Amino acid sequence: MSGHNKFSKIKHLKAKNDAQKSKSFGKIVRLLTVESKKAGGNLKSPGLIAAIEKARRENMPNDTVDRAIKKGATDNSASMDTIIYETYGPGGIAILIESLTDNKNKAAQEIKHILSLNGFELASPGSASWAFTKTGGTWAATTTLPLEDADIELLTKLVVELEENEEVQEVFTNAE
Repeated sequence: MSGHNKFSKIKHLKAKNDAQKSKSFGKIVRLLTVESKKAGGNLKSPGLIAAIEKARRENMPNDTVDRAIKKGATDNSASMDTIIYETYGPGGIAILIESLTDNKNKAAQEIKHILSLNGFELASPGSASWAFTKTGGTWAATTTLPLEDADIELLTKLVVELEENEEVQEVFTNAE
């Protein structure tokens, strides 16, 4: 019965939780660095304040937040760009994919690949954004569409795969 003690169960659970936390922290550090670079290190910038609040909601340690802000204020490396990709998903719902990347071509290909694996493709810019309005840095759906159970499962699978990509920050849909 080796490998079936309490410690090994805790070890595997902790490893899984740490991997999830590391992925979300990596996205937030990237966001903090970009916002700090835009603001020039000014902690009173609205974008930087919103990024810090997001880090606090995820229980990110203060020293990690401070390091990311300092890195963004002093870093002269490649600039990170926010790109919005648009597509239509199951049941004809509009999907906005917000990504933060330093390599636009790589990010576009990764998102196209994820969409094609699920039977979808990128839409032209402006074709899905009509269903959303930008309020306070996030996108809110102006019109919503109901989905059937099969479409909900497919949408959930697609959103999970997109959010697992390190360059995707958030995914917005107009599903009810």
